[in-house]
Amino acid sequence: MAILLVLAGVALLAWVWLALARGMFWRTDVRLPDGAAPQHWPSVAVVVPARDEAAILPGTLPTLAGQEYPGPVRVILADDNSTDGTRALVTERWPTVTIVDPGEPPTGWAGKLWALRAGVAEAGPVDYLLFTDADIAHRPDSLAALVRAAERHDLDLVSQMARLRVASAWERVVVPAFVYFFALLYPFRWSNRPGTRTAAAAGGCGLVRRAALERAGGLDGIRGAVIDDVALARLLKRAGGRTFLGLADRVDSIRPYPHLDTLWRMVSRSAYSQLRYNPVVLAGTVLGLALVFLVPPVSTVVGALTGDVPVLAAGAAGWLLMAATYAPMLRYYRQPWPAALALPFTATLYLAMTVDSAVQHYRGRGGAWKGRTYSAG
Repeated sequence: MAILLVLAGVALLAWVWLALARGMFWRTDVRLPDGAAPQHWPSVAVVVPARDEAAILPGTLPTLAGQEYPGPVRVILADDNSTDGTRALVTERWPTVTIVDPGEPPTGWAGKLWALRAGVAEAGPVDYLLFTDADIAHRPDSLAALVRAAERHDLDLVSQMARLRVASAWERVVVPAFVYFFALLYPFRWSNRPGTRTAAAAGGCGLVRRAALERAGGLDGIRGAVIDDVALARLLKRAGGRTFLGLADRVDSIRPYPHLDTLWRMVSRSAYSQLRYNPVVLAGTVLGLALVFLVPPVSTVVGALTGDVPVLAAGAAGWLLMAATYAPMLRYYRQPWPAALALPFTATLYLAMTVDSAVQHYRGRGGAWKGRTYSAG
């Protein structure tokens, strides 16, 4: 019991530090900054990479084609070798959308980035590029709000974490935690601060200043990145660019993840790449997750069953503090706050997904997505 008391105490101290000194990662008030309308609205090209997205585009492409943007804007769809009729669908239903065919990506290029590169080339000398995924639906004023923020605050990348779908039971368990863990890994406030090493973005919605992207060397500099959004933010920030990442109010992902296996693949596809494919970092991550997320509830239960008040108190305090940091994200996703007490269960799932990501990597199936596999060395 002495060992458990020490572990519970360490976990409690860890949560105090995380809550107070980790960039207030748990707060959900980092939202798109407002700004006055510019005197001259800059030109924008919206680039949508799509691979076999015929089923989802009817719910998203009209929201892009119908943007209420006062300046010049065009929508470009980069058809990444789709075989489900994506091109025919877009040509028939949205003739104003330009379609480009990037072809199969060369060795060393991730398919999405190769598709984005083709879209950027087609866009020509526009002022801004909006990179947005095929499953992302935008409110009519989304683009104008992004441009106002970029112009008013001199930002080179304005990115929003789209509000993901939480309709199924497993989505309600896994999705809010996905965003919570992302913010824990990349605190938004730290990322938004110029000169800091932390840099992150959300691939579903990112407005990029074209001149800044060119100064940073273009997408060629991140050609093989599996986590392309974070890589893009790092690329721009290293070149002196100013970036912003916040939670979205006008941008939503409509892609369904009805079952655990689909959510599992979404997370495990890139989890090990977050750890830079380093087994030592993986081992440390597993131990750290176990200490921080599992020790508090275990200590609480053991302390209650054995009548060990110090173990019970330390465990319960850590568990409650953990839940308190998770509650704002549940509120953002309109989920009941008592569900925050189940975070240790969800963290165990993420731990298993991370280990599975490493296993798949060493089996040569890392980063598998729609028939392609990306495994870095």
